[in-house]
Amino acid sequence: MSTAISEKYQDLLSWDKRAFANLALSLKDGTPHVTPLWFDYDGEYVILNSARGRVKDKAMRRSGLVAMAISDPKNPYRYIQIRGRVVEITEEGAREMIDHLSMKYTGGPYDGYGGEIRVTYKFVPDLISCMG
Repeated sequence: MSTAISEKYQDLLSWDKRAFANLALSLKDGTPHVTPLWFDYDGEYVILNSARGRVKDKAMRRSGLVAMAISDPKNPYRYIQIRGRVVEITEEGAREMIDHLSMKYTGGPYDGYGGEIRVTYKFVPDLISCMG
């Protein structure tokens, strides 16, 4: 494992792939929590978005440690696993970020606001492993 992403797997992080990430977090009581979610990658940080007060939000604020697996939608046995630490949490620009992610995954703006306060998280990959 390393922090370099092999060229063979970089497509899984690309805008065009539309692969979902499965985010793994530890809850306050130590039990695991896994959630599928949209993500972006800017070449340095994995970028996630959620709403303030959700389980993901609380867990990332508390520990800052995350793991995620991204499977190729065409071949689920081909995947990349990334473990890292959250280095930035912000509400600034978070609503625009969820719209940006929604364009990738749905082709249109996000329609689930319902008064929620959006939060964007950036995490640095510390360990990366690939399979398939």
